[in-house]
Amino acid sequence: MIEKLIEIAKEAGKETLKYYNNNVKIEYKDDKSPLTEADLASHKKIVNFLKDLTPNIPIISEEGSIPEYNIRKKWMKYWLIDPLDGTKEFIKRNGEYTINIALIIENKPVIGVIYVPVKDVLYYSEKGKGSFKIENGKEVRIFANKVKNNDPLTVVESRSHPSKELEEFLKTINVKKRVQTGSSLKFCLVAEGKADIYPRFGPTMEWDTGAGDCIFRYATKNNENNSTIKYNKENLKNENFVIVNY
Repeated sequence: MIEKLIEIAKEAGKETLKYYNNNVKIEYKDDKSPLTEADLASHKKIVNFLKDLTPNIPIISEEGSIPEYNIRKKWMKYWLIDPLDGTKEFIKRNGEYTINIALIIENKPVIGVIYVPVKDVLYYSEKGKGSFKIENGKEVRIFANKVKNNDPLTVVESRSHPSKELEEFLKTINVKKRVQTGSSLKFCLVAEGKADIYPRFGPTMEWDTGAGDCIFRYATKNNENNSTIKYNKENLKNENFVIVNY
């Protein structure tokens, strides 16, 4: 299964790169967030692949129609995808956008794949097997740092979504360094030990977090890292969260 998902994440990434260096058409959704042709092309590629691979598993995609909760609440298993996470970063052409695919079982992510098309870097995880990074043809297992109270912390934060709540929170911890990056890469930096903590006080949706949350949860030598993010809620908007391995 993982090999197939890695393949489709890379194929979807190739689709987005067709638009990356061109004058891409930009539209805006009702919530003012941008939407490009690349988002839609990646969505179509991933959804068609998953329908062929697992025709009986339903799909939630940011760019697809969302079934009513009275239907979704009965699901034991479903795909949760963000076909192009970090559209603002895509438009800025800073390379910090990702392809996110997660499998949710009993409202918990058990498989996650994140691909960074511009850098050709891929992260993946599977419950019971751990989290991994593939870069320059080499695959390594990754682990989140274990944090203790009062440790000086490297904080990863959103490049495009600052907040007053974040600034207030940072006053309560020992901050060593602040790193800004886009998309689900923030989860990945914590999962591979390049950052210690990712506090998020701005709006996110479940498809923004599913794959990254999965990679963080299983970036550990045993059991799994704790996460407060819930899935398949009636309202798919996430509450504020802090990703850290205490």
